[in-house]
Amino acid sequence: MTNSKIIYLKFFFILVSCWASVAMAQSPQESIQLIMGKQTAAWNRGDIPAFMEGYWKSDSLQFVGQSGVTYGWQKTLDNYKKHYPDTANMGQLTFDILEIKPLSKDYCYVLGKWFLKRSVGDVGGHFTLLFKKFKDGWKIVADHSS
Repeated sequence: MTNSKIIYLKFFFILVSCWASVAMAQSPQESIQLIMGKQTAAWNRGDIPAFMEGYWKSDSLQFVGQSGVTYGWQKTLDNYKKHYPDTANMGQLTFDILEIKPLSKDYCYVLGKWFLKRSVGDVGGHFTLLFKKFKDGWKIVADHSS
């Protein structure tokens, strides 16, 4: 094989590899839907720590709920465990995502509804989430759920 053929083949394989990487990349919307799907599955099997993997593990995480503003991943985890002490209180979660709006290449706004089907009484509401893209993927940095 001649040098020009080898160079051509290398160029061709690099081009194909780049094209395949771009084709396989997920959009922010797809990534966020996947994360929220994993959160739903974790919640529905009673695994609050796995549900929390969708959140930024930082003291700067912001959660706004019925009791006001909470700061920090650990405090948010503790509050979930306090308010949902068992699978009867946790119930079965469903999310209805109404909108995922990119704000920049690193931030997305999510608007939706949540619903818990529970033996102790159903409950639901709305949420707004702010996702930020980190090196290890998208994470919720602010959650306002009512």
